[in-house]
Amino acid sequence: MANQEILPGSTINTESTKPRILLATSGSVAAIKFESLCRIFSEWAEVRAVATNSALHFIDKKALPSNVMLFTDDDEWSSWKKIGDGIAGGLCDNLLTCIVRAWDYNKPLYVAPAMNTFMWNNPFTKRHLDTIGELGITQIPPIAKRLACGDYGTGAMAEPSEIYTTVRLSYKPRVVVNECS
Repeated sequence: MANQEILPGSTINTESTKPRILLATSGSVAAIKFESLCRIFSEWAEVRAVATNSALHFIDKKALPSNVMLFTDDDEWSSWKKIGDGIAGGLCDNLLTCIVRAWDYNKPLYVAPAMNTFMWNNPFTKRHLDTIGELGITQIPPIAKRLACGDYGTGAMAEPSEIYTTVRLSYKPRVVVNECS
């Protein structure tokens, strides 16, 4: 039975619904793992994806699962070009940063950074990560391994399976209460 009565005239909808997940990638070499992330999450959730223009150099859009819709800057900014609005040079310079800027922080947001070890150890990086942590954004830290630049150290994005496990273990399904009159 999909609904249970909790109060006279009210029910809880317990029907199984897939969580909605937005995966995003920027122009790091770690974007080569994006297709794998999309595939893993799409088996469990309804997935939408966002890629910055620089990320498109690392991903094959045709390799993404067919049930994953990919959005790029072209989807957002082409409408601005049509009307010639000069505001486009404002606070957010791509679709991904616009989404994060408009995010409802009552909903979970995860960041799995990837960068060179020297960048990871930079005090500005720590300050920026502390700031997003204060917003409640969950950080999935990078791992130590041989990086794309040839250096060995911390900075490689966590493996897709670790990112998936972190998100999946913290997922709490919503309970919808339907008022009946």
